[in-house]
Amino acid sequence: MEHVDVLVIGAGISGIGAGYHLQDQAPDRSFLILEGRAELGGTWDLFKYPGVRSDSDMHTLGFEFKPWTAEKAIADGPSILAYLRETVQECDLARRIRFNHRITGAQWCSEESLWHVTGTRTDTGDDVEITSSYLYMCAGYYSYKGGYEPEFPGRDRFLGPIVHPQQWPKDLDYATKQVVVIGSGATAITIVPAIASETAHTTMLQRSPTYMGVGPSVDRTAIRLRRFLPDRLAYRLTRWKNIRRTDLIYRRSRSHPAKVKEVMIKAVADALPEGYDVDTHFTPNYNPWDQRLCLVPDNDLFDAINEGKASVVTDEIESFTATGIELKSGEHLDADIIITATGLQMVALGEIEFSVDGTPVDFSACWTYKGMAYSGLPNLASCFGYINASWTLRADLTSKWVTRVLNHMRETGTSVVTARLRESDANMAQRPWVDDFSSGYMRRTMHEFPRQGDRQPWLNTQNYLAEKKLIGKAEIEDGVLMFSNSYERAGLNSNRLEPESSSSSNTRLDHPRR
Repeated sequence: MEHVDVLVIGAGISGIGAGYHLQDQAPDRSFLILEGRAELGGTWDLFKYPGVRSDSDMHTLGFEFKPWTAEKAIADGPSILAYLRETVQECDLARRIRFNHRITGAQWCSEESLWHVTGTRTDTGDDVEITSSYLYMCAGYYSYKGGYEPEFPGRDRFLGPIVHPQQWPKDLDYATKQVVVIGSGATAITIVPAIASETAHTTMLQRSPTYMGVGPSVDRTAIRLRRFLPDRLAYRLTRWKNIRRTDLIYRRSRSHPAKVKEVMIKAVADALPEGYDVDTHFTPNYNPWDQRLCLVPDNDLFDAINEGKASVVTDEIESFTATGIELKSGEHLDADIIITATGLQMVALGEIEFSVDGTPVDFSACWTYKGMAYSGLPNLASCFGYINASWTLRADLTSKWVTRVLNHMRETGTSVVTARLRESDANMAQRPWVDDFSSGYMRRTMHEFPRQGDRQPWLNTQNYLAEKKLIGKAEIEDGVLMFSNSYERAGLNSNRLEPESSSSSNTRLDHPRR
């Protein structure tokens, strides 16, 4: 059976970054990157809908080790995919990536101190089994099987195509058609201006408004810096400027929500015709950053509205009809095509079934260690980015932490690392994996994710500047990460893991019991 020191699951932004950091900082460790699809890129290869682009700037969504030098900081999907392919080529990572390896199971064997990772070759149908000493999950946070689609009454009655952006068909012809896009998140506000010029008319149908951030797609500061400085230095300065700016906006949104709301709504009103009903269509009933903000680069959505090519309707759906959508207000929206930009389906750790010595793992019963590892689970880390900043900021931090852990294990001659609760953590207050964030895609699935506590290191702070110290500079030997040459299960009082009942076929690894 094939064996590697480190197995990385996923070849998107997180997995590619992991490969670079493993090569750079833990070069003595063998590793492979397994990707379930036929191409690298994750999100940026999967989504094919018109206008697909980043919703944060590429100077922070890009890797810290590879400058983003294209003109547009808010970049389209193909440009981001080209950047990722270039990174793989420059870092000689292609030989480390295996495509069409869909992983479905990961079983820890204490006798061997190894993960047995199993799955299927999607191109041949052959079984896959590889062992690894350490498992690093970089599979993202949403299901690749399909997006979230609510149960719309009368859906079967509609005579035209109903398309979710995650399964955008190559041959969808929307030219000169009446199109209704359901949703008001980043996907909807990207699709609407991208298709509006070709359709007869495009309507964005929303149940409630979302905050829109107005700004240019080009970072003028970055362009000016590149004229006078080397690319890497210009990139580093631009990246730091954008990190600080994003952090300032987020903190101001929390400390002075009314003021930030006023500024944001005024910017939207200034971009729309005088007398436009901004209160109804662009004024949310929650505070800024209670949900993720949406970017409108170069006013593209507002330009489509101003030119009469697109419109916004704020209402609730009563039922689909043969020719469109009947609203609760009594209005009927005619449609030839309906696009359900209704969000993603979040999943914990790549929809893989985990077990420890035959006992299934219930991640919702685990505590998160700094948002990267899990109480009682050996030699395992996962990458989950920020909801209030670019994903890659956390991905880079997490990968560097993994290499520090691996190097510490080599230096101490240990083979197993496990996060264990201390006696003082026994009565911690429980909080959700991501706290103080009301987006529907989060609320629907937070109960399936690990919980965080009320003290370090059992926090998932969602604060990059704080985590540069809490993750990037903190000592590895912190009294919680336990290094040894064997893994044992035992009760909470001895900082170990104990199954509920070894005789039950539905036993879960609960730590602590609820």
